[in-house]
Amino acid sequence: MKNINLDSEEQDLLEAFEAGKFHSVLTPERKQFIENSAQHTCELNQEVNISVSQSDLTALQKTALKQGIPYQLLMSSILHKYASGILYEMANK
Repeated sequence: MKNINLDSEEQDLLEAFEAGKFHSVLTPERKQFIENSAQHTCELNQEVNISVSQSDLTALQKTALKQGIPYQLLMSSILHKYASGILYEMANK
């Protein structure tokens, strides 16, 4: 049965997953990173609402899906890295 909330690509992924066509590639290191990220997320104490373009949100969601993390966590991580000086804008070459 097709879920009306999923686009065709998402539906295909769901069906492939349910058919057992995906295999975990989660390493112990990646698992630890995800656990640490989740712990950090739980420690956050300020909620912020922002508006972003649909194309930016879609790109973030796809990147987060590839990394196996929620897109909100990815956004929080990007902001944290930028605020702490780890991530910065590169000058045009």
